[in-house]
Amino acid sequence: MDVLSGGLNQGNLIVTSVLLLALVLVSRQAKMLDTPGIIAATALGFVVGAMGHWTWLLILLGFLLASHKATKWRFEEKRVLGMSESEDGHRSYGNVIANGGLPGLVAIFAFVTEDWYNGLWMFSAAVAVASADTFASEIGCLDENVRMITTMKPCEPGMNGGFSASGQKAAFVGSCMIAGLTFLAWMATNASVDDLQTGFIKTVLVSILGWLGCQMDSLLGAVFENRGYLTKGGVNGISITCGMLAMCAILSSGLFI
Repeated sequence: MDVLSGGLNQGNLIVTSVLLLALVLVSRQAKMLDTPGIIAATALGFVVGAMGHWTWLLILLGFLLASHKATKWRFEEKRVLGMSESEDGHRSYGNVIANGGLPGLVAIFAFVTEDWYNGLWMFSAAVAVASADTFASEIGCLDENVRMITTMKPCEPGMNGGFSASGQKAAFVGSCMIAGLTFLAWMATNASVDDLQTGFIKTVLVSILGWLGCQMDSLLGAVFENRGYLTKGGVNGISITCGMLAMCAILSSGLFI
């Protein structure tokens, strides 16, 4: 049974199905997602795993679990301050679509082009941006020393476009976490294509693009979301797209690799 090849082969479908079952069970037990969120995450997970690869799904599940932990970090304080998105910390289908929609499209693109190798790095860059932004928001919102990214003047914690030292550190941790999972996925499926040095360089690029995408998110939030031109989901989508396109451009140009 082939479990290392991407796409609609038996091995990949079986492992993907097992992971999706685990997703449903854990999400219900830990209350990470509400019912619409679980349905959306399962559908997205099937696209990512079946059309991409089950290791991609593991990356996405790693992001889901870690973002839940970040959400629950000092949750009561965030809830009292009105900085939580729900009363118990769960996420719904809107969050799933905003953070996972583009990675899902990358999986479809990889399936159509049969290019799962480059698809892995583009997919991971997109998820790294989502992870960096989530970590920055959930950790940085309780930092009292916040500045607006466009003016560098002090602003209220939790304000769109605000950034803090703790938020920046958290963003980098979130991005590096996805990069680390990506490196393991590359080792499992594509290590024979590149040498170790090239795989490491691409992994570092994932972490950098994830962090930079978080800065793009803050900038868009300050300039457009605060003026009502974009929603939070729109800002997330554009930032994630920029991270993915940047990785695509680097892979196409052969720059650094």
